[in-house]
Amino acid sequence: MTPLYVLYRGPLASCNYDCPYCPFAKRVDPPATLRADRAALLRFADWAEATTDRRLSILFTPWGEGLTRRWYRETITRLSHLPHVDRVAIQTNLAARTGWLAAADRSTAALWTTYHPGQVTRARFLGRCRELDALGVRYSVGIVGLPEHLAEARELRALLPPRVYLWVNAADGHGYTADEEAAWTALDPRFGDSVRPHVSRGLPCHAGETAISVLGDGTVRRCHFVPSVIGNLYDGSWRAALKPRACPNAACDCHIGYVHLKPLGLREVYRDGLMERVVHRLEEFT
Repeated sequence: MTPLYVLYRGPLASCNYDCPYCPFAKRVDPPATLRADRAALLRFADWAEATTDRRLSILFTPWGEGLTRRWYRETITRLSHLPHVDRVAIQTNLAARTGWLAAADRSTAALWTTYHPGQVTRARFLGRCRELDALGVRYSVGIVGLPEHLAEARELRALLPPRVYLWVNAADGHGYTADEEAAWTALDPRFGDSVRPHVSRGLPCHAGETAISVLGDGTVRRCHFVPSVIGNLYDGSWRAALKPRACPNAACDCHIGYVHLKPLGLREVYRDGLMERVVHRLEEFT
């Protein structure tokens, strides 16, 4: 079966954290938005269950925090048990309880987690990580590469199990000296992928060919960062739209975008950890 990588983002935009670098910090969705998000997610889950002619890898990329909402936990559990789903993952701040993952297929379900100093204590975050370890859940841990986060990142790396990949996102609008880049690269050998935007216009990309971005209403785009619509998930028009494509943007500076740029070869770096941002063999990059 042909693989298809799906990034899904519904209406949800609320978050329980107040990170100064995030425009969605502490946003509260009204009940109508939450109802719409739940309905959209259930519709997407029905589509995923019925689409058995593709091997699906799914990453939920909500603007807000999804795992505080029951319907995300239930949907990840449901999709993890489908035989044609290779991976189902979500980006999360790991604030929500983790016990629900005991009901998921942990060979399929995974988490892309981010540690936000100032929003949660290191001890509490590491306690959640230990819960995931005990459950046998595959996960990565990330942090935004701000100067004030460096000491925390070093402590985090020292306290996480060596098998857990710690990734660092370059902070938006922040330039890095050679020494700063070296310090962050010592923690994340792939930091160089994030620290400078990738010139991408005209380069071949998997997005729009074997990877798509889906909104809550079923709108399909090649990726989150190219606004042109190539079809709709629920009328089947996305199928005929899939084809080899070149990136139309001048540059790509977000991991969930540039990981699909063919010349970078990052699918080979991440392999089956692509959706949860886990490098295939960590020891090769450390």
